[in-house]
Amino acid sequence: MEELLDPGLGQVRVFLMHDDNKRRKLKYNLGHRRLLTFGGAYSHHIRAVAEAGRRHGIETIGVIRGEEHLPLNPSLAYAKACGMTLTYLDRASYRLKHTEEVQARLRARWGEDVAILPEGGSNAAAVRGCAELPGEIDVPYDVVCCPVGTGGTLAGISAGLPEGKRAIGFAVLKGAGFLAGEVARLQREAYARTWSNWTLNLDYHFGGYAKTTPALDGFIAKYRVEGVYVAKMLFGILDLARQGTFTPGTRVVAVVTGQPSTPVARWDAPTGFDSGEPR
Repeated sequence: MEELLDPGLGQVRVFLMHDDNKRRKLKYNLGHRRLLTFGGAYSHHIRAVAEAGRRHGIETIGVIRGEEHLPLNPSLAYAKACGMTLTYLDRASYRLKHTEEVQARLRARWGEDVAILPEGGSNAAAVRGCAELPGEIDVPYDVVCCPVGTGGTLAGISAGLPEGKRAIGFAVLKGAGFLAGEVARLQREAYARTWSNWTLNLDYHFGGYAKTTPALDGFIAKYRVEGVYVAKMLFGILDLARQGTFTPGTRVVAVVTGQPSTPVARWDAPTGFDSGEPR
């Protein structure tokens, strides 16, 4: 656990917990002979499922959004090297991938026994895996923050928090208000109940998924952090601290999600950051 040092934090302390949430989400999803899941051409989730399949002897199928492009990019080439079978869905069908009709077609092709894992890996089993995260925090804390793409990590963290602690999720998508309903739905599916100890912040998406602005680009360059998820969360935490949103003395754990190979900085920059208008 590292501490993020920045004068903009004032009396708020932020600790960085490096955690591969993709593996955590998969932990209770691997009890199948054949596993099918969805993702874009650069999906970390596709890579993680392929790697888990190779490691545990599970047949994996990756349904990729759009058309095949050769040569494969590094992400898909890695998935294929792990033994994953790659197939493709046109974008119109991909938007309907959760429907009974599309999933029936997939089962007809890949077998009725295939387990279908949603894009991003967020389901009830994933929530149970992510709920174990708070129990592994080894510093005193008040708040746990995480980036939010599909809601599974936030749903699990919230469910696993001790009494009196709270969670904040930073949405990386534009127009992501629907994710509040997703977090609650996932908690109900996993535990037949919901928790009220979490909030979803929608103000730091910087234009949408994988979108950026000059302010975010400068932040990423200064702190050398992954830009699609982690930078948006950390920018948000620092900005909220500068605004006085956190009570002085609050101790925040920021979950730095991603595979262990994700490059990160030492987080000891001597100066603050230039605040922009994240939209």
